[in-house]
Order: sequence, then C-alpha cells, then structure tokens
Amino acid sequence: MNYANIKKTDVANGPGIRVSLFVSGCTHRCKGCFNSEAWDFHYGREYTQETEEEILEALEPDYIKGLSILGGEPMEPENRGTVLKLLKAVRKRYPQKSIWCYTGYDYEKDLLVWAGVSSVGGTEFAADRTVWELLDCIDVLVDGEFVEEKKNLRLAFRGSENQRLIDVKKSLQAGITVCLPD
Repeated sequence: MNYANIKKTDVANGPGIRVSLFVSGCTHRCKGCFNSEAWDFHYGREYTQETEEEILEALEPDYIKGLSILGGEPMEPENRGTVLKLLKAVRKRYPQKSIWCYTGYDYEKDLLVWAGVSSVGGTEFAADRTVWELLDCIDVLVDGEFVEEKKNLRLAFRGSENQRLIDVKKSLQAGITVCLPD
C-alpha cells in the first residue's frame, strides 16, 4: 500500500487533535474530491513498518485523541490488510484513543455485506473477514461518497450531506445503524 500523507496534528478529521493517515488508491473518483491526486494506488510513498512506527509514535502524546484513516480509500481491497494491521497495533498500544475511518462505501450496502453480516445483529463469516475485523477496530465510520451537489461546509467532519457519522460499536451491538448527532 502507498500513502499520500500523514498529518500528525489534524483537527479537521475527527474530534480533538488527531493523527491522520491518507492512504493512496480510490476507485470512487468523486467529482470535486479534495484529494484526487490520491486516487492513484501508486501515488505517494510506500507504507512500511517504519511508517507504522512513525504513526504509533505520533499517537503517543496525551493531547492526541486518536487516529483518522482517510484516502484515497482505506476500504479498497488493496488497502484493507495494511490498514487492519495498523488499526490492530493502535488498539493494542493505545486502547483509549479513538479510531475514525472515512470511506466512500456505504456501511449497510457494502461493508456489512462484505463482512458477512446478513443483518447488523447476525454475522456469518462467509465474506471478507478483513472487513469484519476492520469494523471491529473502528469507533466512528464516515460513510458515503462525496457528492459535490450536496456539499455543505457547515457539517462537522464530513463534506456532503449524504455522508454519515456512524458509531460502529453501538451499531453492531444494537443491530441497527446508530449515527452520531449533528
């Protein structure tokens, strides 16, 4: 996997001061995307074990509230394995820090189906276990493609009105999609 950028003090992509990783590669190609250079899977630098250590070290200070993963597209099949490895390392070292993930994919129509969830409450691991494990690591998922016609600069932590802030833990526990309030 390649990555486009690492921001070590980001305040735009989740609550508080965060570390943000912008992965490379995206097949959505949303009109008006703020990061279109990262559509190319080969854009930027190669993600290595040193990159992971850099991110983990950047997360260490108490004032850092968590990690945000953006793109490109973290949920592209080419990126899932590396993203999962990072999220597991973050969970192990910093269980108190939140993990946010931005995806152009739809939570119910794409991610839950890929994860093998026939209904939010019942799981069958017939699909991609990596997606299930990713969801298990994520606190908040911002889902949905950016839609330029629905762009709204007043929204917190998202760019267009169709995108949702989903509390993944509560959603999986409740068996319904639980969104954070605006």
